[in-house]
Amino acid sequence: MLASTSWRRLLDRVLRPFRSRKGRLVLGAVVGTITLTCAGLAAREFAGAPWPLTHGQPGLLAAVGALFLVGAAFKACGWRQLFAAHERPRPVALAVANGGASVMGLVLPGRFDDVIRVALVRRSSACPAGVRAICLSLFMLGLIDAVAVAPLAAVAAGVLGGASSVRAGLAFVALAGIGASVLVVALPRLARRRQLLRFRLGRWLSPRATSVRTALRAWALVSVAWVVRAVALFLLLGTIGIGFSLPLALLFLCATAAGAVLPVGPAGAATQAGAGAAVLVAAGVGASQAVAAAVAAQALGVLAGGSIVLLAAAWRVAVGLRWRRLTRIGLPPRGLYGQGGAV
Repeated sequence: MLASTSWRRLLDRVLRPFRSRKGRLVLGAVVGTITLTCAGLAAREFAGAPWPLTHGQPGLLAAVGALFLVGAAFKACGWRQLFAAHERPRPVALAVANGGASVMGLVLPGRFDDVIRVALVRRSSACPAGVRAICLSLFMLGLIDAVAVAPLAAVAAGVLGGASSVRAGLAFVALAGIGASVLVVALPRLARRRQLLRFRLGRWLSPRATSVRTALRAWALVSVAWVVRAVALFLLLGTIGIGFSLPLALLFLCATAAGAVLPVGPAGAATQAGAGAAVLVAAGVGASQAVAAAVAAQALGVLAGGSIVLLAAAWRVAVGLRWRRLTRIGLPPRGLYGQGGAV
């Protein structure tokens, strides 16, 4: 108990400078500078390399980008269902968290993007959920993702020819989804067991455990997000010269989904891109085309995520300026969604 109190005091001392407005501005400036520096170095490295999107059809590429945005919206709505009813953040906050994590995944090691998600959701306006609730929702979202990808992996394993190792990998993804579905169904019952309710963690978890009905709603929304992403990859593979192949699109989707759940990697985006390129090569696609497809998919995903963050930031700045103008002329300001309160 004494050790826990000392750790809390130490953490409070470390975080105290960043709780003021000036501290948050300094932290944001430092993080922004590091991000822009990494982006500049990456752009310098790839300036002389052929860009895979330059040979694609602009109309199809725009459609792929729009589908990535639609998929992100469904993913955010599905994630929102995994919070307790009184702790649900706004869908915009969750979409921004996913978008920011996809951008920072370029420079952060694997799974560290979840830290970005937690931080962005917690710092969003009017967020009633605590850090533990956000972490629990992310854990449940990982399970729901596995359940949603399982049918797509089963379809791909059934229609895809080629190496047996590829079909075995798809079968493993499908089996992992089945195991995740069993865990999703069992968690609410485990949270209500008397043995668990004796502990503080069990009493906190019991009212926040996702019911089967709520998990089904989340699964439906997340499944739509993955299907939309599969269609986007189908169009992307066609426009960069590999061909309009639904089995290859599903294979690539399942590989990137599996790469996203690795416990640690050199970088989140790099791990997913490497997994996608590897399975395309195993399926008979040329190495250069496979790498081009992986880079193009990650680039469009990062651009979609970054656009969500920029649009949300621009909207918040515009609302803040309107709030100040209305306050200056003596009218009652309205919040972000048309009700009085914080933006």
